[in-house]
Amino acid sequence: MAKKKFDVIVSTCVPLPLENVDTDQIIPARFLKATDKKGFGDNLFRDWRYDKQGHPVSDFVLNDPRYKHAVVLVAGRNFGSGSSREHAAWAIAGYGFRVVVSSFFADIHKQNELNNFVLPVQVSEPFLQELFGSIAANAKTKVEVDLPAQTITNLATGHSEHFDINAYKKHCLMEGLDDIDFLVANKDKTAQWEKTCSHTYATGKA
Repeated sequence: MAKKKFDVIVSTCVPLPLENVDTDQIIPARFLKATDKKGFGDNLFRDWRYDKQGHPVSDFVLNDPRYKHAVVLVAGRNFGSGSSREHAAWAIAGYGFRVVVSSFFADIHKQNELNNFVLPVQVSEPFLQELFGSIAANAKTKVEVDLPAQTITNLATGHSEHFDINAYKKHCLMEGLDDIDFLVANKDKTAQWEKTCSHTYATGKA
């Protein structure tokens, strides 16, 4: 997945007002044999997006041209429940989503999104429902997601909420770093820490 740095994202939204969307619905199990992340976005929500003959389902939101360029997915409560498969996050990132908004995320899926440069923004249920209402009224409704300030704003109403994020993951997203990149960037500090620990062990002095 592209390691794009996060700052402030302004985008229209894809509304998915369904609760308890599990990882098997995000990416069906039959696609899990692949070990490469490439192509998973093509099968995001596969069984909702296409019929058994492989034809697009016209009334499914990802097939609606009004939402073609949105990079924010707005989903119902308890998003990413079920299996802990990381492939679900691969599919979301591979499709092009950079932010997923919900009032509750399954913990493992939330972490998987962060590890794949997708920002999970957890909001209150009233804010989520207001956002769904704004999108239903106008498909061009936009949100502003400000990672440095940790705020999300419904630009149709001007209402904002603060969201939580682990400080380390926030740093990695803002700098475009995965865990390995972070370690490489801090290799000099790591080497100095190891040297200090070795000296302490050898001398018995803290």
